[in-house]
Amino acid sequence: MQIRSFQLSDYRSVANLLEEVLSEECCEETLSAFARQLSWDSDLVLVAESAGQVAGVLIGTIDKQKGYVYRIAVYEQYRGQGIGRALMESMGNRFRQRKVQKMLIALDRHNEYLRPFYETLGVSVSDFARLKQPLSIVAG
Repeated sequence: MQIRSFQLSDYRSVANLLEEVLSEECCEETLSAFARQLSWDSDLVLVAESAGQVAGVLIGTIDKQKGYVYRIAVYEQYRGQGIGRALMESMGNRFRQRKVQKMLIALDRHNEYLRPFYETLGVSVSDFARLKQPLSIVAG
């Protein structure tokens, strides 16, 4: 498995992953935010690749000097193999390189069901952010 920055050639594979893994409503919101994040800073979109195939994606963003995990998605057949953990660790490294000291989980109604996953990674209650206003990549 390899974690790397998103490349333009990944677009269709990542879109297919999001369409398969997320609900229809969540996918629509995520694809819009994904496009905005790519236009602003594609290095905060990470891809997990296994045997040459996209296995997972993490969309991160920096908003008001804070680093946020906006969306993480991993194909079901790759779950339980440490891909989500590796994506989170890599994003944490990216944020530290950019002098963002705190990585938060953007806790929206679509991310709520992933709370147990984040907690197994040691994410504390204070690392979950219920935002009063949507992130810039969501609001446009």
